[in-house]
Amino acid sequence: MSVSTRFRFSGAVMAAFLFMPLFSAAADGGIAEGSQAAPRYIVVGFVGGFARRDNPNQGPVKLAVQARRDLPKDSYVRVFENRHRKDAYKTILRLLDRDHDGTLSNQEKAKARIILFGHSWGASAVVLLARQLDQLEIPVLLTVQVDSVRKPWQHDGVIPDNVGAAVNFYQPHGIVHGRSTIEAADASKTEILGNYRFDYHETPVKCVGTTWFDRTITHDHMQSDCDPRIWSQVENLVRRYAEGEPGIAAVGPISENLGITFPASHDQEVFQKPAREQDLNAERR
Repeated sequence: MSVSTRFRFSGAVMAAFLFMPLFSAAADGGIAEGSQAAPRYIVVGFVGGFARRDNPNQGPVKLAVQARRDLPKDSYVRVFENRHRKDAYKTILRLLDRDHDGTLSNQEKAKARIILFGHSWGASAVVLLARQLDQLEIPVLLTVQVDSVRKPWQHDGVIPDNVGAAVNFYQPHGIVHGRSTIEAADASKTEILGNYRFDYHETPVKCVGTTWFDRTITHDHMQSDCDPRIWSQVENLVRRYAEGEPGIAAVGPISENLGITFPASHDQEVFQKPAREQDLNAERR
């Protein structure tokens, strides 16, 4: 190999290493974090428990894959482990910083179009992240909690007033089960789309790729992660809010407004009536 050939080869290898993070971010999020163009929408999800963010069997991961297909190409869609909430926060700030000066102007904050969703500990992480963004007065279009389970030091029941709309899906059984009720810190600023109950004792769903612990200890909670009925609702919510249609559930149940039909074997009232089983004042910020 000649000297010039070796030089060109070395240069190509070095360039590949330098640009690898950029390409990796684009593949994971839909738009590279280092890109000059700011994303139109920032859609961030969190997996629950100790699941990996790239586990294809996880509900949030499946939703992210679909969201990348449905949303505009200049959207940023990414899933994080729930323990990496701070990384998600820093990522959002970088994406909003359109002029890359290290600070966010009021104009940059006003252009934020953020949607957050998660399952289990990941659903609790959604509320905590929204609360962090609220401290910087950054608006959030929508938060979605699926069988939300908080860690001991967390509070996932009160939605901060920077969130435009929030919805909660839960199932009530087992050692690990989601919170039944969320409420708005300020009802004049945040619309609670509903608290929707799913019961897997009545109609179980089949999950694949689960662990022994999931199947024996957290069986019902596991089903909320793989239930296509829940995640189809979340998918439609994300798409509708990204299309600029807020307030879709203001005049009726989510299922009616989104055109989703539950299986005939289910009591629709179980799914549509807001939960009242937990003291609304149990948790505050």
